[in-house]
Amino acid sequence: MTVQWTIVDASDFAASAARWDALNDAGTPSPLLHSDFIGPALAHFGSGGEKLVFGSDGEGGGVGAIVARSGSLVANVFQPSQAPIAAWVQHRASNALCDHDALRALAARLGATTMMINISQVDPELVARPDASTSLATSDSYDTGRVTIAGTFDAYWAARGKNLRANMKKQRNRLDAEGVALRFDCVVDPAQVVDAIADYGRLETASWKASGGTAVSVDNAQGRFYRDVFERFCARGMGRIYRCFYDDRLAAMDLCIVHAGVLVILKTSFDETIKGTSPAFLMRHDYFPRIFERQELARVEFYGRVMEWHTKWTQEIRTLYHVTAYRWPWVAKLDGLRRARAQAAAPAVLAPATTESSDA
Repeated sequence: MTVQWTIVDASDFAASAARWDALNDAGTPSPLLHSDFIGPALAHFGSGGEKLVFGSDGEGGGVGAIVARSGSLVANVFQPSQAPIAAWVQHRASNALCDHDALRALAARLGATTMMINISQVDPELVARPDASTSLATSDSYDTGRVTIAGTFDAYWAARGKNLRANMKKQRNRLDAEGVALRFDCVVDPAQVVDAIADYGRLETASWKASGGTAVSVDNAQGRFYRDVFERFCARGMGRIYRCFYDDRLAAMDLCIVHAGVLVILKTSFDETIKGTSPAFLMRHDYFPRIFERQELARVEFYGRVMEWHTKWTQEIRTLYHVTAYRWPWVAKLDGLRRARAQAAAPAVLAPATTESSDA
């Protein structure tokens, strides 16, 4: 089946947003691939040289992607660090990611010297993992977790570990004994997004992320990006910023976006000076029951690498994957030799100690 590719500058993304969203919705829809997420990602983290590509097989199938050249030989599907998955949308009737001829044709359309296309962090929930061949390689990326919303919260909670259930009860009792009032809210009004992102920035700036320069702040690119995303999603009733307070002290936040029955926890942060209790866990223990009760969502996605604290909330784990499509088989062989030499020359590195990204 022949796929015909069209390519335009990604600066024209807004003009093609409806087509992009139609492809997202015609596959397995994801909030992370909605134009209200991809558009801000391009605006705040794009280089300006990205291309928007659409492929059509003429039989109802279609695919869309945002691609950037890396030097003269390699093209990468757009995926800034703020996006857990690559910017690739695919109609359920399409098998473009499995069609090696289609990917080779795309490489040719991207430039005469383009030898390979990298598609990082593809979710098998959205696009099935293709078989490897002489011109296509796949590799594991990372494991991620989700919670399927089925049945009652009581049944879900009963299936969690005994220690988690006991600890949540113990922590609430401890806060009651100390006279600390737990309070939770959820920001959904776009007019309140600026202040909520500022709140989140203050939490994260006080955390370990500040020393690494990765913390969200209202006056940096990350802060502007999240403000943009949440103003858009909240305007459609699809943004949720959950907050937990100990008395009037902000203790934890989850930044969440929703689309087509899927809630993605984009970011989470908590007050690291709080000891003995887990405000992020207490916060989710407050809002998860309402999600189950309303039955408006099919699943909650954590994304990010599975850590020990994730496994307390779910045992549903899957592996995201990378794809590298080569223009010709001989390019794949050369790249394999290059990788083997680099691996052989690399010094042995001791595995770092495991660090939790939550207060679990």
